[in-house]
Amino acid sequence: MDIATPSPDHILPATTDITPRSTVLLKRASTTDAQTPLAQQPLLRNRLTGLLPVHPQQQLLTTVGIYPDGTDNIAAVILMFDYCDVLDGQHQNRETVGMASSTHEASASALGYTFQAQLALLELLRGQEDRPDGAISLELHDDVAWEEDGRPVELLQVKHHIRSVRSLGDKDDDVWRTIQSWMDTHAPGDEYGPMLTLITTQETRPGTAMAALKAPNPAPAQALDLLIAAAQESEARATKDARAAFLALQPAQRAVFVQRMRVIDGSPSIDDLDTQVRVKLRAALPDGHADSFMWQLWAWWYEQTVDMLQKRHTSVSVTRLMQRISRIRDDYTSDRLPTLVAREDFPQEAETERADACFVHQLLWVGASRQLNKAMVDYYRAYTQTVAWLEDDLVGLDELARFEDNLADEWQREFDWMLDDLGEDATDREQEQAGKALLRKTLDQTRYRIREAYDEAFFSRGKHHELADRGRVGWHPDFEERVKNLIRAAHA
Repeated sequence: MDIATPSPDHILPATTDITPRSTVLLKRASTTDAQTPLAQQPLLRNRLTGLLPVHPQQQLLTTVGIYPDGTDNIAAVILMFDYCDVLDGQHQNRETVGMASSTHEASASALGYTFQAQLALLELLRGQEDRPDGAISLELHDDVAWEEDGRPVELLQVKHHIRSVRSLGDKDDDVWRTIQSWMDTHAPGDEYGPMLTLITTQETRPGTAMAALKAPNPAPAQALDLLIAAAQESEARATKDARAAFLALQPAQRAVFVQRMRVIDGSPSIDDLDTQVRVKLRAALPDGHADSFMWQLWAWWYEQTVDMLQKRHTSVSVTRLMQRISRIRDDYTSDRLPTLVAREDFPQEAETERADACFVHQLLWVGASRQLNKAMVDYYRAYTQTVAWLEDDLVGLDELARFEDNLADEWQREFDWMLDDLGEDATDREQEQAGKALLRKTLDQTRYRIREAYDEAFFSRGKHHELADRGRVGWHPDFEERVKNLIRAAHA
């Protein structure tokens, strides 16, 4: 797809660390309250830290941009798209940041890239019956391409227009940019070359070559005559070279070239793609948890798009997609749960915010200072995971309470054994060492699980830290008195 190179102040800083899963978390947060100004969304603002340098919220749109020819463009694009969603209600007050048409251009490019990535997933789902052995690639052979045995069999040029009222005609830039791309990529006269498909959100204009090439019943001979006429009659400077190259082809080459072309118009816009994907997945979506399921699928897919752009792998097969869908679906059975929060999702500012938390003091009392960062990550993940499950009605409060009661009961048994082994005259050093041993033994405990087949260790560890934060469990023999002192100090 075609994008204009943004001005320097619209390029994402090269030092910015973007992780696909963090990007998707940001998207999930933004879509929950898209009309609320960013300043009033502390959760979303927190999730930006670590992804981008700190800027006032008014500067976000000018800070985020697109790598026009780099490897991280999809990740950068998704971020731009999310900021545009969140800041949608603030676009009227442009004078405070000096933004002009360049912001709109970057935003349109961002939407185009996001549309391209999302459409590729829809295409992969569409092809599961006709091309069960096929695979989809991004920005390798074309915007999107179907492969079989590593060979491109269909090239897809993707054109997205926001609320466009214009129809697609034979002299339009989209048409000739697409034709130029196809001529540059593969020999036009190769009758065994890949099929060439233009997918556009616009409707084709009646009586044009684009209308004649519409699937499923194209008329390539008619389209050829109309394209030749358009190439000869148009005076547009932007398409001059493409039209000249097309007319310079031998007649037989042009005929074969157009014979391989197809047009799919009226494609769903970016606002409708998620709905279209859900329709294809209707049988797989878990009852009552479709949003959570789709969030996991999109998170995985965005990771695949970044991997493809960075050439970690070149394509994603239909088989691999269906395996991932089955794996996600399995998390919604009665004995399992989906993991929605990754280790990378821990925001850097959370470490500062929780530095004086009760569970942190509890760790320090037994000399476990080297474990602080890991403990904070486990605490954050378990807490955030619990909130996400409750929001999606994946667990009930009674189920969580029962799990916590089991953890506390098991801890109490081990705590009592520790006290018996220490005796009444244990030194401070002996108490600290015994508490550290109890901490280690407790965090390694995996006997109790919130669901029988949910065995993610971070959740049990994080829940123990939650209980320690409430003072319900502890590691030092005198933890109860020390917790009371903390509370007194906080109130004072």
